[in-house]
Amino acid sequence: MEKVTLELFDYGSKLCLKRGLILVDTKYEFGLVDEKLTLMDEIHTPDSSRFWVAKTYKKRFASGQEPDNFDKEFLRLWYVEKGYRGDGAPTKMSKKLIVDLAKRYIAVYEKITGIKFKAYAYPVERNIKNVVSTL
Repeated sequence: MEKVTLELFDYGSKLCLKRGLILVDTKYEFGLVDEKLTLMDEIHTPDSSRFWVAKTYKKRFASGQEPDNFDKEFLRLWYVEKGYRGDGAPTKMSKKLIVDLAKRYIAVYEKITGIKFKAYAYPVERNIKNVVSTL
């Protein structure tokens, strides 16, 4: 598992750097399926990783500023600002926040993949099955 984790991080780091991002940290979730190590859950997304913008990182770091980033930290900070810390029912997200979150996730998708995001009509299950069947 350690070997696979390091290989995944190396691959993701190199890919992201080619696209102008630093893969700062991430998480990989593994399980055993028929006693075979299997990667579970998404990888290298704003939900599982932190990305910093490479071209502004050094200047911002040198001046003591937070790096420009693509991750969900801004969402966590929004909830903290609203007084929610993980206990009880979360504060309802505003429509503006939902749109900003979607734009952020689309931007990092396009940056990492080099592919223009294409929205699909719901339900999306057929599209997912079609893509997975080609892998």
